[in-house]
Amino acid sequence: MSSASFAGQARRTALPAGFYLPEEAGRHLRTFMQWPVNRTVHTDGVFLQILQGTIAQLANTISEFEPVVVLMANEHQGMARKKLSAKVEIWDIATDDLWCRDSGPSFVVDGKGGLAVTQLNFNGWGNKQVHSNDGQIARRVAERLGLTVYDNGLTGEAGGVEQDGSGTLIAHESSWVIANRNRMGRDKVEGLLLEALGAKSLIWAPGIKGADITDYHIDALARFVRPGVVVIQMPKEIDPDDPWSKSAFETHGILKAARDARGQPFEIVMLPEPSKPRVTSTDFVASYVNYYVCNGAVISAEFGDPVTDREAVNTLNKLYPGREVVALNVDPIGETGGGIHCATHEQPAV
Repeated sequence: MSSASFAGQARRTALPAGFYLPEEAGRHLRTFMQWPVNRTVHTDGVFLQILQGTIAQLANTISEFEPVVVLMANEHQGMARKKLSAKVEIWDIATDDLWCRDSGPSFVVDGKGGLAVTQLNFNGWGNKQVHSNDGQIARRVAERLGLTVYDNGLTGEAGGVEQDGSGTLIAHESSWVIANRNRMGRDKVEGLLLEALGAKSLIWAPGIKGADITDYHIDALARFVRPGVVVIQMPKEIDPDDPWSKSAFETHGILKAARDARGQPFEIVMLPEPSKPRVTSTDFVASYVNYYVCNGAVISAEFGDPVTDREAVNTLNKLYPGREVVALNVDPIGETGGGIHCATHEQPAV
C-alpha cells in the first residue's frame, strides 16, 4: 500500500492509524450519559419524569467516583439540574433518549496519549426509533473535544459488541449482520468491526433477530471482565419454549469452545437470572451483567430478589477486587429495555 493510500485509509478508519477500543475497566477521564426527553419515545409524561429521576440517581452515584457529563439541550437543563448533583456537569448537546452506550461516542486510543472517536453511525437500532438528535451525538461530542472521528461506514451500536482491549471482540450476529444496519455479509461486517475498533479477532454467536429493539445486544448477556475472563448471565436450564434461554446456552457453548486473539481459552464466570424480580413484565430487562465499571467502583443493578441480588454482588466483588460494588434499583431503565451499561459511556484517560 502506498503512503498516500495508507493516509487515506487512516483518515477513514481507526485500525490503520493504530487506534483501538480499550478495556472498560481501565482508568476513565469521565462518564457520558444522556437525558431522555423525546415524547414520541416516552409518551407517558409521568413515567418520563420517573425515568429521568433514575438517570439522575445513576449519574449522581457515578459522580462520587469519577466526573460525569449528562448531555441534553439547553431547554431541559433547568429542570434536570434540580435532580442532578452539583458534581454532575451538563453539556448543551441535544438528545432524544437515554442510551448513551449506543448513540454516544466510542473513544479509541493509541497507547501513546492519542484519543479519537470511532463512529458507529447509530440509526435507532435499524430505524426502529426516532433518533434525529441521538444520531448526531457522537460527532457533536467529538467536535466539542476537538477529536478526530474515524468512520468506515459501519452501522451499529457499542452495546452490540464487547471488547477486551487486547484484540478480541465478541458479538451477536443478530445485531450486526442484519439489513436494517448493514446490507452485507458477515465477513464484510466482521472486517469493518475489526477496523473500527482496532481488534484482531471476533467471536460471533447467533443471537436473536427481532425479539427486542436491539436485536439482542451482547452486553445484556456476556461481558469481558478482563482479557481471558468473560462473565455471562445464565438461566438454570434451557427452556425449549424460550428463545432467550436457548440463545444464552448457545452463546455460552460458543465462548467455551473459543479462543481469544492470543490463542487462549476463556475463563467463564456465570451470574444467575433473578427468580423473583420486582417487575415481572415479559419485556423487562433484568440483567446483572449490564453493569458499569468506573474508577474505583462497579455500578450494578438489583432487582428485588434477595438471593440472586446477593449472589450477583458477591460475584462482582470477586471479579473486581479493590472496587466498591454499588447496587441500585434502576427498574425504570429495565422497563424501557436496557440497563446501567446501556445508559453510560466511558471516556478513557490517556
